[in-house]
Amino acid sequence: MATPSGSVRANLVDIAARRILAAEIGWSAGVIGRIDELGAANPAWPCLIPGFIDAHVHIESSLLPPAEFARLAVRHGTVASVSDPHEIANVLGIDGVRWMLANAAQTPFHVLFGAPSCVPATAFETAGARLGVADVETLLATPGIGYLSEVMNFPGVLAGDPGLLAMIAAARRRGLPVDGHAPGLSGEAAAAYAAAGIGTDHECATLAEAEDKLRAGMAILIREGSAARNFETLHPLISRYPGRIMLCTDDCHPDDLARGHIDRLVARAIAHGHDRFAVLEAACLTPQRHYGLALGQLRVGDPFNAALVDNLRDFTVRATWLAGELAAENGQSCLPPVPCQPINRFAARAVRPEELCVAPSDADFSRVIAAEDGQLLTRELRLPLHGPSVADDVLLIAVVNRYTPTAPAVALVRGFGLQAGALASSVAHDSHNVIGVGCDAASLATALNAVIAVQGGLALVDGDGQVDCLPLPIAGLMSELAGDTVASRYAALSDGVRHRLGSPLRAPYMTLSFMALLVIPELKLSDRGLFDGRAFTLTEVACPA
Repeated sequence: MATPSGSVRANLVDIAARRILAAEIGWSAGVIGRIDELGAANPAWPCLIPGFIDAHVHIESSLLPPAEFARLAVRHGTVASVSDPHEIANVLGIDGVRWMLANAAQTPFHVLFGAPSCVPATAFETAGARLGVADVETLLATPGIGYLSEVMNFPGVLAGDPGLLAMIAAARRRGLPVDGHAPGLSGEAAAAYAAAGIGTDHECATLAEAEDKLRAGMAILIREGSAARNFETLHPLISRYPGRIMLCTDDCHPDDLARGHIDRLVARAIAHGHDRFAVLEAACLTPQRHYGLALGQLRVGDPFNAALVDNLRDFTVRATWLAGELAAENGQSCLPPVPCQPINRFAARAVRPEELCVAPSDADFSRVIAAEDGQLLTRELRLPLHGPSVADDVLLIAVVNRYTPTAPAVALVRGFGLQAGALASSVAHDSHNVIGVGCDAASLATALNAVIAVQGGLALVDGDGQVDCLPLPIAGLMSELAGDTVASRYAALSDGVRHRLGSPLRAPYMTLSFMALLVIPELKLSDRGLFDGRAFTLTEVACPA
């Protein structure tokens, strides 16, 4: 079973034909050569399925390079991912995308990369690179690139931005899918967005929004990541719209990936009473059809990409194969680690505590970013405060330009619930400047400077000034360490933010990373200042009531 040739007896799940039968499946050189039907399903046997696909994920958000991401994912029966590399593209441009392609090429795990369409995401932040139409054309012609990544600047699409429309047209000329990203868009606006050539959306927060986009012709990806969790709201779509729904994590941190992946979403969908074939279609087949992935459906002549699960209720994975090669068995990865050479760009200077104050104003109120657990959306609050107040859960938030030495941008945030100290990170979507939240300027400066000192990473500063840090030497986004080690160290930092600093957030670092994502309303912070995602413009902290 450890070679690309072999056989297995199991209950074969034929998703397309909606049937399950006992069978012996044999393969040679990674391709299924025979399927011997042995009668009705045997309740004592495990079940063989085509293998799960994460239909939209930024691998960089796992803090792992593609080959190490694969070593964790295959444990959970995942055989492929559709990956947008725009995180590293914002730092290093085309060179970053090529680095991801080269690393992924060293594993049999199937990664379909997209050509990033919005680098930088907006004109109101500083990124490390800019990808124009010619760059996107170059990437779309590159082996391993199979679609145009999420078109986040939906106002630009609706306004007819010629650059964006040219990128979409370039993908469509090649017959490649175009991914969308349009939080809150509905009605005629959603229809116009879809009509521009956008085929998917993974940002829906309500059933009504999702069904509007489905009516407009888009496929919907149900997202359950480390910060944004929409599965409980959107899972009814699985039964209502078979063949038009996919499952994804979008941003999955390493501790969550170590515990489970698409397998957990499938088990939850079954527990909600959905038809098992509809669930497996969303998890295994619809992404293949939509993105043109030739992974197979467990038929003669198909490549043997498969997962063996105990049953079709809890989906405990016994083994995973990639093109006939045993990739995982009994919860352990069989894929070897892949050494990698870090690549980075980092030029931030150290921050002084006196720089981390909200600008004085005669206004009576301040705009405050309101973060919510499990959501990327924020709200704008207007509070009669001019600085941090731990008692009111109003803290300092700062973004430091990592590409050019300059002063930080500073604002106020509610929702992190810190009682002491600070946390900081160079994972700050999408431009990946250095971002931090703290109870006071001294703690916040210490946390930011800890990240700057290692040229990218995650940091925690407790109330006694003690610093913990996880360096991320690959673009300030990923670690070169083993996945389980990164997962353990990341979990320890997250636990520290919760237990030592007092935060109630389930994924504090993931939530922090999205406080700079300007394309998600309502209020965010870039290195250039406070940003109103509804008006799509910079704004001031000071404001009227």
